[in-house]
Amino acid sequence: MAQEEIKLTKRDRIAIWWRSTFLQGSWNYERMQNGGWAFSMIPAIKRLYQTKEDRAAALQRHLEFFNTHPYVASPIIGVTLALEEERANGAPVDNKAIQGVKVGMMGPLAGIGDPAFWFTVRPILGALAASLAMTGNIMGPILFFVLWNTIRMGFLWYSQELGYKAGAKITDDLSGGLLQDITKGASILGMFILGALVNRWVDITFTPTISEIRLSEGAYIDWESIPAGSEGIRAALEQQAAGLSLSEYDVTTLQDNLDSLIPGLSGLLLTLLCMWLLRKKVSPIVMILGLFIVGIIFHSINLM
Repeated sequence: MAQEEIKLTKRDRIAIWWRSTFLQGSWNYERMQNGGWAFSMIPAIKRLYQTKEDRAAALQRHLEFFNTHPYVASPIIGVTLALEEERANGAPVDNKAIQGVKVGMMGPLAGIGDPAFWFTVRPILGALAASLAMTGNIMGPILFFVLWNTIRMGFLWYSQELGYKAGAKITDDLSGGLLQDITKGASILGMFILGALVNRWVDITFTPTISEIRLSEGAYIDWESIPAGSEGIRAALEQQAAGLSLSEYDVTTLQDNLDSLIPGLSGLLLTLLCMWLLRKKVSPIVMILGLFIVGIIFHSINLM
């Protein structure tokens, strides 16, 4: 007789939805949200796997690095639940496929969470609540609390269910390689987003002076002739807007030369170094401490 298919119940998914609200409850510098993610997956692990060894392996699988906006993690949870469900029923879904989908989705979705929630929904609700509170209406803070949590919790649930149903459709064509294509595409997209953000997130400035040229009179602001007070500030801003230098010396630093060659080159090289160290199994905590030490030393010798 064929083995009965194991399915996650709605009660299991509700438990996971509730646990996902604590995604950042054990945030750490090494793997960031992995503890909260693993905590969210426990109801599914208990339902899908019966032996202690299988449950331990699943829990270990979900303790890998994970980090995204806490509210847009829900669709990723939903897709992962579908993949785990198929794996428990014998489908060829390996650890690499599950982690690849997680990593590929968390980057692009993280860029959506901040503008949608922190910069749109929350300010609108906050302005509405504040306008009521300023008139002495107690409904201001109550309205904000109710509306914000209704929107937040509702989004978490429905996006998790959407991901779960979409994930089930993905796993319907495992033999045709659809999952492999999704995994590969998600990984490529994630790496593309990461590469685009390197120049924004990683900032290195080398301070050694390469050249220092004295400018001719009239090419820089003569601070001694600037009047005091607001008139002086206005005059200085006008002269700067006209193209005058703030200093009588034109200083070229090592960073200026590097930026003229390839802007953001030093940040890119540092990122590639960190990636290489990660592949060599160097702990992220060790890398963070090492960067602190190197930064302090380089700053003390006026290299940065």
